[in-house]
Amino acid sequence: MSIFKGSGVALVTPFKDGRIDYPALEGLIEWHIGSGTDALIVCGTTGEASTLSPVEKLSLVEFAIKKADGRIPVIAGAGSNDTSHSMYLSKEMEYAGADGLLIVTPYYNKATQAGLIKHYTAIADYVEIPIILYSVKSRTGLNITPATVKELKKHPNIRGIKEASGDISQICSIAALADHDFQLYSGNDDHTISMMALGAVGCISTVANIIPERYHQMTKDYLEGRHKAAAKKQLAMLPLIHAVFAEVNPIPVKAALHMMGKIQREYRLPLCDPSNETLYLLFDEMKRYGIPLK
Repeated sequence: MSIFKGSGVALVTPFKDGRIDYPALEGLIEWHIGSGTDALIVCGTTGEASTLSPVEKLSLVEFAIKKADGRIPVIAGAGSNDTSHSMYLSKEMEYAGADGLLIVTPYYNKATQAGLIKHYTAIADYVEIPIILYSVKSRTGLNITPATVKELKKHPNIRGIKEASGDISQICSIAALADHDFQLYSGNDDHTISMMALGAVGCISTVANIIPERYHQMTKDYLEGRHKAAAKKQLAMLPLIHAVFAEVNPIPVKAALHMMGKIQREYRLPLCDPSNETLYLLFDEMKRYGIPLK
């Protein structure tokens, strides 16, 4: 069974004066739930997890779970390039009440495919909640091959993959492995409907941070058989998606949320403010798309 279907938002982590801005985070969570977002993914790439301390990560997950209050699933990012640390985070997030885990591949030291199987199996053996694999070679330098996915999906706790390789041949091979117990999720906003046509059940999205209702409706349209309507929505949002990825994620999307009055425009180094060119591009595309600006 799917952990969720439709639009999962890779939620930003708002900061204020160097700390997590919990009032702003609560506002985002309520806005997403009210807008139809189908799942909250916290402590992921878009959430700047690599600059959060373990204490901050667990506090963030606990807060999101408490505020969501069972209304939609909360999936916690617990990936690391250290298997034992990922096991620790995964267990703590399970104790906190997470509905599932998103586990990115190890980075920097990376691994062989055999090492990946050992890494994910060790984590999956250690917890009792479902895991979504996360393959994003552009970030980590490490790809999960279809053969490795085929092996890992045998584990009862490994229930899906967020596929962000951009390699259509690989995506097709992994889509062929998806079934009732193992789901495919798009990891790229501009590929959502294309991947759903191959059998993906939704997306873990960055741009859904700023258009949650419309992103939810697009995926709902596809899931309910309104394929042409979903494709039309996907094509219409492409210029906005390109603007949101004009610089390294989540720099532009946090700037966009600041323009909307949702959060402070604050990052943790090495991320920094976007260029004026990016800000003008974001402003123009958000205005064109009809997003209210403060």
